[in-house]
Amino acid sequence: MKTPHIDDPMTPELETGQTKNGFLCLVSKMVFDERLPLRFMYKTVPDHLNDTGWRMFTGYETEEFLADEVTNMMPVPLESMCTIDPTIIELVKYNAGTVWERVPGNDEDGWERVHDYVIPSPQVDVEITNNPDEFNAKS
Repeated sequence: MKTPHIDDPMTPELETGQTKNGFLCLVSKMVFDERLPLRFMYKTVPDHLNDTGWRMFTGYETEEFLADEVTNMMPVPLESMCTIDPTIIELVKYNAGTVWERVPGNDEDGWERVHDYVIPSPQVDVEITNNPDEFNAKS
């Protein structure tokens, strides 16, 4: 992994100061069921107090697999994932919005920062109105 230069705005010193809450991450079941290594992970805004926001994948998940998060992702203590794959210990210190990937065949370290991946966000249908009569009719 390339070490950032001290004058670089993307330095660990500037990107790891977020308050640390939670202890769980969501991990693809392919990591455990098929014994595949972690090759892609990102940190989103945590969903609840026990959540760190980290989402970890093998890189082989399909769109259909990812669409069924309840079945195919499992909460795992972040500390356990760091024990399973010590190469992520320094990476999981980074703040929400951080994305990392590892090229297959370079499992010893090889993590690279990704800057062009858009982290998925939950889709919420919300209707907004400034009309009190419409609002009261929907209540």
